Amino acid sequence: MNQDIFKNNLEKYDDPEMYDHLYDEYQKDLGIILKWANDDNPIIELACGTGRLTIPLAQRGFQMIGVDLHEGMLERARQKAEEQGIAIEFVQQDCTEMNLLVKSSLAFMTGNSFQHFLTNEVQDGLFQSVRKHLINGGIFIFDTRNPIFKELAVVDEYEDKYIDKNGNQVIESHRDVYNHLTQILNCQTHRRIYQDSTLIAEEQDGISLRYSFPQEMERLIAANGFEIVHVYGDWEENELHAESVSMVYVCRVKTD
Repeated sequence: MNQDIFKNNLEKYDDPEMYDHLYDEYQKDLGIILKWANDDNPIIELACGTGRLTIPLAQRGFQMIGVDLHEGMLERARQKAEEQGIAIEFVQQDCTEMNLLVKSSLAFMTGNSFQHFLTNEVQDGLFQSVRKHLINGGIFIFDTRNPIFKELAVVDEYEDKYIDKNGNQVIESHRDVYNHLTQILNCQTHRRIYQDSTLIAEEQDGISLRYSFPQEMERLIAANGFEIVHVYGDWEENELHAESVSMVYVCRVKTD
């Protein structure tokens, strides 16, 4: 697997402290993970980032392994864990080619990280890599955005405003364009940063996100040796329907 596919799609994560500023308090996905967590084996978090979930799970006494490709995000996670006196193994590896010396009963990946796996080949590689690290009957939990056609059918241009970690006003202009042949949404962002109404910096970045459809997901999961235990429309465990924002999958390794 060519890691350049991922490395060229990681601009959004170049400022781990800002990532934490925006997302560290989000915990809606923790509840389902806790339902399936146990003390039998280390729990593996894929695309763990700055440890948003890895750290609170370790605080609850679970042995955690966090895997991510982005060294800057991992360094931030290690720093946070050290400051809180928590022992977590953070590993820089490609999630499609993990080589951990453990087998687990639970692996998970949240934050729609599944959409970073842009081709059929790398999606298969992800599932096979996870399966290799799970015991028979082991659970893999992950989410991905539900492809709502009426939203993807048009070029989407919009603005976001927020206060950054330095107290500056940030205005982001977004332009999202979906390619129906590749099922990939190309998202470009132009960021203007203001200090006391004065423009002090401008930045640009982008990200590409693969959308997969429910029937496609069923086939993908089954073809890679998993069975679906539950599928939800969000992390509150509501039923999946056509307008659901997310698809949350709880999958089990098929037993021989």
